[in-house]
Amino acid sequence: MPARASFLDPLEPANGEHGKLYVVGTPIGNLEDITLRAIRILKEVDLIACEDTRRTQKLLNAYKIQTRTISYHEHNEMTRAPELIIQMEEGSSIALVTDAGMPVVSDPGFRLVHLAVRHSIPVIPVPGASAFVAALAASGLPVDKFRFLGFLPSKKGERRKALEELKDATKTLIFYEAPHRLMEMLKDAREILGEREIVIAREVTKVHEEFVRGTIGTTLEYLKRRPAKGEITVLIGLHALSDANAGATTAVSIMSEIQSVMAAQKVDERAALKIVARSRGVSKSEAYRLLQAEKNRKS
Repeated sequence: MPARASFLDPLEPANGEHGKLYVVGTPIGNLEDITLRAIRILKEVDLIACEDTRRTQKLLNAYKIQTRTISYHEHNEMTRAPELIIQMEEGSSIALVTDAGMPVVSDPGFRLVHLAVRHSIPVIPVPGASAFVAALAASGLPVDKFRFLGFLPSKKGERRKALEELKDATKTLIFYEAPHRLMEMLKDAREILGEREIVIAREVTKVHEEFVRGTIGTTLEYLKRRPAKGEITVLIGLHALSDANAGATTAVSIMSEIQSVMAAQKVDERAALKIVARSRGVSKSEAYRLLQAEKNRKS
């Protein structure tokens, strides 16, 4: 039986025959980052198409959602998408979810959405968490103009070619990257784009969430001491920096971080300085030197 209609979902098919496709955002880490609407939709639909049914089941169990699930991922979407279209044409309503975040965005789902549109099946987005949007909001980099590029090619030659095409970009650049490729990606970015402000957002919303701010050079030094793990978002600033400005940018970033730590953890400047120095992989004396330099420039 098709899921019951809701006044919150205005796209009811005119003929009353077709079901609907809900594109549902799910948490990227913290299970509390899900909307009330998403929970309701997941309970009401006839079927949930999941990237990984086992991973989605953990979310469903947390909210006592008993809806049937079926796998839908990059290895089976060629055949699975038409199957789901047939079910929706027969009246079933289906929710599409991925392991984390909004489906289709650097995740499977485009083929199903595209086919649904072609077959006049209503496609209804149910917004949710997005790793790159969350990272951008907390990065401290300009947000009025940005470009999200997903994953760069894994092969070095193709990756460098893609970066070459971004040399003249005047927007904050945002990428996803795998931990084992991060160092090489940053080395290529520094060589091709020049030294720039950068933010590495790791495990956003999860227990080990971390933001590493600085220049590409200082970040590479930090990652040599503390290799990155988990889900990673890379944000690169607009313009290449001169050597003088590179040092100033790091100081500003450190000062900003110290103030954030003081506010968030209710500690004094000395304690916050120690925390920030440790997170950046630099000595406390080096962090103090940069902080004093920044204060002197403002006095």
